[in-house]
Amino acid sequence: MTTYDLYKLLKEELKNGSNDLVTRPTGQVLRERIERDIGKEDEGSVIALDFSQVGIVDFSCADEIVAKVISRLLSGEYGDRYIVLSGLNENQKENIEVALERKELAVMGRMRRQPPLNPPLLRGTKGVVIGSLNKYLSDTLELILKKGKITAKELSDKMSLEPNASGMRLLNLHKKRLVKRVEKTADGGKVWSYERI
Repeated sequence: MTTYDLYKLLKEELKNGSNDLVTRPTGQVLRERIERDIGKEDEGSVIALDFSQVGIVDFSCADEIVAKVISRLLSGEYGDRYIVLSGLNENQKENIEVALERKELAVMGRMRRQPPLNPPLLRGTKGVVIGSLNKYLSDTLELILKKGKITAKELSDKMSLEPNASGMRLLNLHKKRLVKRVEKTADGGKVWSYERI
């Protein structure tokens, strides 16, 4: 995993002494820097956007830095790469979540301190889904996070689903870049394994 320290990027790009991510122009400058850097990462890379040294994140910056980046990731502009958010506090998470929900997007995140268990926190993990994700995909993702990885057949058996329903759930999570998809050999053939990021 490669970590992009947003505080450090803010200092390098704006040189204004602030640790707050506020205003759309600030977000645009940082988004453009993040996009340049993502293009240099290897295919299959996981990039963590680290908010741990950042103060306030307003909606405009959250929209530019997170929602637009995730939207472009899902459209294939960054190739086969994954993005997670790390070092979030509750206030930052709230503004980022609003920006993501408005575009019906989701991303995996890690909080600075683990809050009490409540939705959208995934039970039994340190990960949180930030943004918009329907219940059946959230339940499937929770299972993957607990187990570490799963195949469509294993998901069918565990959740009593038809094989094509299991496959579609897993594929949808992969398309949303919430899980990795890895080809494995099993029972003399090739199968897709879906793994937590």
